Amino acid sequence: MTRLDGIPVTSAARTWLDLASILDVEDLVAAGDYFICSQSRSFGSRREAFCSLADLRAQVAAAPGVRGIRTARQAVDLCRVGADSVPESRLRLAMARIGLPEPTLRYVVEEPAGWELAWPDLAYPEFKVAVNYDGRHHLEARQRESDIRRDESLAAAGWHSVTVTAGHVRTWGYDGCAQRVLDALVRAGWRIDA
Repeated sequence: MTRLDGIPVTSAARTWLDLASILDVEDLVAAGDYFICSQSRSFGSRREAFCSLADLRAQVAAAPGVRGIRTARQAVDLCRVGADSVPESRLRLAMARIGLPEPTLRYVVEEPAGWELAWPDLAYPEFKVAVNYDGRHHLEARQRESDIRRDESLAAAGWHSVTVTAGHVRTWGYDGCAQRVLDALVRAGWRIDA
């Protein structure tokens, strides 16, 4: 328990654990990613996590008989700090399902002089592959212009961009979108048997 404006409430980590009794693993991972996400970038607003990954792990360890504990045990091992949205979490899980290596979250692509070029949602720095989930706000003219500059900057630095949208997900599902990332990685030199 904790207090919010003087009112006793369950902690964020306990609330996440309680969700394990009603959510499947993938939804619980997305919720966990949201709870533990913290961001402080050179753009946008700062975001503080509701709790840490260690808090989630401690909550799972302290409640061995609670409803949904099996789901929570599976999910906590798949939660990652840095996912900004449910689609990003779902895409990351789909990438893992098809055997892709773990991507880096919150990676900053810099030019040789140290200037920040882009902040891909998911990145494979070794192969210079950047993956972005562009949600609805990316359709706004100002954001679209920014995204074009992002992709051009990445290309100029030798990176390949894979952009996934809600339309792609409706057409191919997350697993189909993960195949696009696989194709980009293979073109960049990654080998499936590596």
